[in-house]
Amino acid sequence: MRLDEYIEDLEPDEEAERRRLAKEKSYAITDHLSDVERRFDDVISGDSLVGSSAPSIFVGRSNYPDIPVGLLSPVGDEDHAEEYVTDGQWYQQGYGIDDVLQRRTGLLNSSKRANVDAPSIASRLAPSVHDVWDGFVGVQREVAIADRPVDLEIGLDGKPDLNLDVGTDVATPRGPRATARDAELRENPHVPKQVEKTLEDDDWQAQGAMNYLYRRGFDVYEINSILSAGALGEAENRRLVPTRWSITAVDDAVGEYLRGRIRNRPSIDEVQVWMNEYVGNRYWVILAPGTWEFELVEMKAPGSVWNPAPSGNIWMGSASEGYEGRSSYVEETAGAYYASRLGVLEHLESIGRQAKCLVLREVSDEYWAPVGVWQVRESVRNAFEGVPGGARDRERDSLAGEYGTAETFHDAVATVAEQLPVSLERLRRKSELAAGLQSNLAAFANRR
Repeated sequence: MRLDEYIEDLEPDEEAERRRLAKEKSYAITDHLSDVERRFDDVISGDSLVGSSAPSIFVGRSNYPDIPVGLLSPVGDEDHAEEYVTDGQWYQQGYGIDDVLQRRTGLLNSSKRANVDAPSIASRLAPSVHDVWDGFVGVQREVAIADRPVDLEIGLDGKPDLNLDVGTDVATPRGPRATARDAELRENPHVPKQVEKTLEDDDWQAQGAMNYLYRRGFDVYEINSILSAGALGEAENRRLVPTRWSITAVDDAVGEYLRGRIRNRPSIDEVQVWMNEYVGNRYWVILAPGTWEFELVEMKAPGSVWNPAPSGNIWMGSASEGYEGRSSYVEETAGAYYASRLGVLEHLESIGRQAKCLVLREVSDEYWAPVGVWQVRESVRNAFEGVPGGARDRERDSLAGEYGTAETFHDAVATVAEQLPVSLERLRRKSELAAGLQSNLAAFANRR
């Protein structure tokens, strides 16, 4: 399909857009928090919480290396515990921002302080984390490596704090918090044999173990939880990893593995433009013939969650890499870079090709609360799969799996720029790929 025809078919129904916006920023989350508080009163017995914990944990980063480690437990909805775990199913089900906040605020984060290398800050001579399978840290690890919810009894120290933490652009929002006194398993967790293999091999480096699990069908969400609990890597190097860091670490490690898989593959043979839209974020993915290059450019509108001033300029950030990848951590676009890169690499690996890629992310003022970097990952993944997220996008099913084509990469950029909230000139000032810098350097190197 010609790119101009493809873009024309993407034009939204303005009336449907107005109806959706009228409903989106509702007070539903306030009512939900009141309901959660009532459920706490019904479920918490004395100073204990008896319930089913989703296979989900949280490791904080405040006061590192003496950090909070938590168990995330649904309160009053134990029969649907798996629905509270952040993964790609939330996208498939078209969850909106309210849906995500309600799922996350329905999880009680019962936490204790622990040292990243030892189970307690009370004794620096305690066994290192890789030896710990008892106490609160041990129970947390059991939950992290299990492949289904685990029944627990958690001793609480005081009443839960119901204040909502809306999270970051990497980590998902968090709900009520309580200080845990202790935790006890009420059943034996079911651990997949592949996870047991990585646990038993004390000489396996973390990146190799992550790649092994990914190749065996584990998604990055599951691997992240295992890494965060300090259950991957060489024995002497195993330690608790803050959730925010582990999310990016897994995206990066798996992305590097996939980059290695495509580095000797043939190039795609046409310029392709893919688009997807979800929770107030629009993604343009431009693939062009050539060896692997990647760049993410973010544009965040005034009034959006990371550019909160109601008026002013569009905020822009970018990061890129060439054929050999990166040697330093991305600061400006942070976790979104690694999540979007993963989605592109998964697609290229699946078709046995490599390409030069530019991802353009528009964040509108509809993105009024951060839901986590998973929405970046799933939006880019599903741009290629043709699985739109959200009710309005499902109306465009006729375009599922289709893309637009252009004569050249720069033709594609110029055409897409007409749909962006910034000018082509400003985009070129921010983007190396749009300006042609990297492609020109590569061509120069090939002529030598």
